[in-house]
Amino acid sequence: MTLTPRRFVIHPAANHLVVIESDNNAAFPGAAPQQPKIEDGEDMDMETDNNNKDLSNQAEEFKAYGCPKPGNGYWASCIRLLDVVENRTLDLLQLTNNEAALSICTCVFHDKGGEVFICVGTGKDVRFNPSSHNGGFIHVYRLVEGQQFQLVHKTPVEQPPQSLCAFQGRLLVGIGNALRIYDMGKKKLLRKCENRSFPNLITSIATQGDRIYVSDVQEGIMFVKYKKSDNQIYVFADQVTPRWVTSFVTLDYDTVALADKFGNVMISRLPAQTSDEIEEDPTGSKLKVEQGYLNGAPHKLEDIAHFHVGDTINTLTRTSLVPGGAEALFYTTLMGSMGAFLPFISREDVDFFTHLEMHMRQENPPLCGRDHLSYRSSFVPVKNVIDGDLCEQYSSLEPAKQKQIAEELDRSPMEVMKKLEDIRNRLL
Repeated sequence: MTLTPRRFVIHPAANHLVVIESDNNAAFPGAAPQQPKIEDGEDMDMETDNNNKDLSNQAEEFKAYGCPKPGNGYWASCIRLLDVVENRTLDLLQLTNNEAALSICTCVFHDKGGEVFICVGTGKDVRFNPSSHNGGFIHVYRLVEGQQFQLVHKTPVEQPPQSLCAFQGRLLVGIGNALRIYDMGKKKLLRKCENRSFPNLITSIATQGDRIYVSDVQEGIMFVKYKKSDNQIYVFADQVTPRWVTSFVTLDYDTVALADKFGNVMISRLPAQTSDEIEEDPTGSKLKVEQGYLNGAPHKLEDIAHFHVGDTINTLTRTSLVPGGAEALFYTTLMGSMGAFLPFISREDVDFFTHLEMHMRQENPPLCGRDHLSYRSSFVPVKNVIDGDLCEQYSSLEPAKQKQIAEELDRSPMEVMKKLEDIRNRLL
């Protein structure tokens, strides 16, 4: 990789990876190095040798470390087509005009015969501190023979698109605090519908059926309904507690798992009664009439689980590591660690590990002296989650403590270790 990979998608037809890469204050390798400027008034005759040495040293530095830094707000960005089987780059498209690739998705438009297009959202002259930009673009590409990018058209928008998602043969785009639906046109994407009632900034979008899940940068998850009959988008549910969402994944039609930048992982669910009311309203009249309180949605999500990991979580996904294995919720953090949340399948396991965790808190307190329960409840009290890292420390205890805890659980130490191993084997 030439630059830092930001996001990627799998092209379903060609079965290749499409990766967007971008770096701030960077330039592509091969750019001409900037020569140092000589101040006026210097004695060129006396300092010629020193200047020549400085130039030669800087040339060696450019050769060793790449191109000079152009400064904050200058971007190097590209789109890469990667064949993971042969581990080679099939095509590389460099973005110009100081554009930075921010989002990507694949989309099959309903009137294009099933062809898969690649949509990339870019921002122009993006700066983070202070935040500024000069608009953005939505690039639409097709793959020629599965080997090369071909630009279809480029649509300008007023803000950099932070999230893209395919939706019922159209394209969902999060542009600032607006959620829009675009359709394919001959010269650019055509705006069909939008909702500008989102609080701050849309960071991610997911869909199931005609339900849309939208994450705001500091207000958590919102459930959105699209009514095709009147071509309107309605926000009908959100969270009670604001969340600075970094990643989320849908678990089922009414449940999402999300993570925030403070290291918390939670599972939120729409009450079954509310979900039935929304689905059994064919005209959408309730969505139009119902109004929320304090600029919020009329319905609220319920947090059914909460856990503090202790590190900023970058990604969250639901998958299994082995074919036929149990599905788990995997996450990666800013400091480079990986973890997983594995659901219990029996009430017996829940009771066993709840009591084991309780005994481990008493018999094996943290080295720093902080209460374990207080740490896992740093922002919100821990709920319906067992700390597997703490339970795994059972094997490192003294034999006398192992026996004491096992007797409290009406088991032998070997049975406790066997139970821990069984849970571990379900995941790995």
